[in-house]
Amino acid sequence: MEKKTAILMLQDGTTYKGTAIGAIGTTTGEICFNTSMTGYQEIYTDPSYYGQIIVNTVSHIGNYGTVHNENESSKPQINGLVVKSFSSVVSRLTAEGSLQDYLETANLVGIADIDTRELVKHIRTQGAMNAIITSEIEDLKEIKKRLEETPNMDGLELSSEVCTKEPYFVGDPHAAVKVAVLDLGVKKSILTNFTERGMLCKVFPSNTTFEQMKQWKPDGYFLSNGPGDPGAMDYAVETAKAILEADKPLFGICLGHQIISRAVGLETYKMHHGHRGANHPVKNLVSGRSEVTSQNHGFAVKMESIENNESVELTHKNLNDETVEGIKVNGKKAFSVQYHPEASPGPNDSRYLFTRFLELIQDN
Repeated sequence: MEKKTAILMLQDGTTYKGTAIGAIGTTTGEICFNTSMTGYQEIYTDPSYYGQIIVNTVSHIGNYGTVHNENESSKPQINGLVVKSFSSVVSRLTAEGSLQDYLETANLVGIADIDTRELVKHIRTQGAMNAIITSEIEDLKEIKKRLEETPNMDGLELSSEVCTKEPYFVGDPHAAVKVAVLDLGVKKSILTNFTERGMLCKVFPSNTTFEQMKQWKPDGYFLSNGPGDPGAMDYAVETAKAILEADKPLFGICLGHQIISRAVGLETYKMHHGHRGANHPVKNLVSGRSEVTSQNHGFAVKMESIENNESVELTHKNLNDETVEGIKVNGKKAFSVQYHPEASPGPNDSRYLFTRFLELIQDN
């Protein structure tokens, strides 16, 4: 079977020709790269990637196929995929299908056989930008026109697009500890880390208020990861403020960390090209120990706003670029981290944070 040509065009006009993978069609989104060596299925199903085109920096993608229980949500969340070598051969005995079939079923458009090393260096230099992948349009002028119609990630509210529409439970109904999860785009493995520690989770839609969650009488509150600009989510910031004012145990990860930060007066900003991968070094300023972490974010908290805010303490710092990786709210039972302690994919250095949250609840 003859391979079909695909075209990738970036917002600055940079264009690549390669081979079509996944579904035949056209897709747009913000292009960004992930440096993880494994875990492509977990990456593609992470709701934090909603609206984005992912470039995998590892050379071979698809070689171990797909397995249903490695999904982090009900379906792939990315808008498109860019890889170097796409494998049609599946080597894992437990694989339930090929990545090609997986992408086709999800109607995901992708491109392979391009120089991803050159592409990643370009994004790293020029910054994250919108892009288009097409395997059905050949006219470059038409491709550029379609690309120009794509909204910028800056200012986009996307959590309402990926969160649950109705509350649901995860865990033992008879668990002694109950956690209200505000779903901004939560990953399955985060919920698993709670339930493995004996906590029952009730997952609420992103626009749920504190008053509505409070009726369930939870012992603690969690603000999840998710996509989009935290500056466009005043509704979630108001919820975080109400939880803090009630002085309830509160934990946030990634977007949840940014929402808590904004609730205490800190500022967020769009990063040049973000942090995405499973090898980011972070220093715990409280313990003095370093952790290798999994990360996926294009927005961050401004360090300068922490230095001028006495209500918070910086607890974690990125060792590559010294950006904010974690805070504690002084005088409150609240803390948050920018990275993903549940990993999936990635190392387990930071899973102690889930235990710390449980201890915070038990000490309350």
